[in-house]
Amino acid sequence: MEGLTKIVKIKASLNLDLSPQLKEYFPEIALAHIPRPPLDSNQKISDPFWLAGFTSAEGCFFINLHKVTDRKLNERVKLGFKLIQHSSDEQLMKNLIEFLGCGNLFRKGDAFDLTITKFSNIIDKVIPFFEKFPIQGVKFLDYIDWFKVAKLMENKSHLILEGLNIIRDIKIGMNKGRKFS
Repeated sequence: MEGLTKIVKIKASLNLDLSPQLKEYFPEIALAHIPRPPLDSNQKISDPFWLAGFTSAEGCFFINLHKVTDRKLNERVKLGFKLIQHSSDEQLMKNLIEFLGCGNLFRKGDAFDLTITKFSNIIDKVIPFFEKFPIQGVKFLDYIDWFKVAKLMENKSHLILEGLNIIRDIKIGMNKGRKFS
């Protein structure tokens, strides 16, 4: 029981709190504020494979299509890469920006978003990183689709209707829209 209680305390210190069932079985832990272990603010990101694994769990590759009036097709394509963490991990997010050499940090409620949308940073920094240190799991499929769109944009295919339609189709099948057979 002592070991189980220790595990539940660790879980309680993480971002998502305890489930209702665990709160019922461990009311003393549910009512206590369990502080998260502090991040060593001097700790630098030194292992690129760690960042690849972290991205597999916490990252998002996304495509935004915006209606605009200054384009022939009235639509703008914007790629983005995002990592989100609890606000207590602000220094980690700053260290990730330093490691990647790009990105912006935005506070949203109790979280920080590290977002990269500048196309030159995506082409010159993000894609080469993940080509050298690939992520694993289902998120790799989203990366591959995102990479395809980046290449279409690099070739200016997003400026013609056929290319824009290809991008729309890719976007629909990414992230939560991905269907598995």
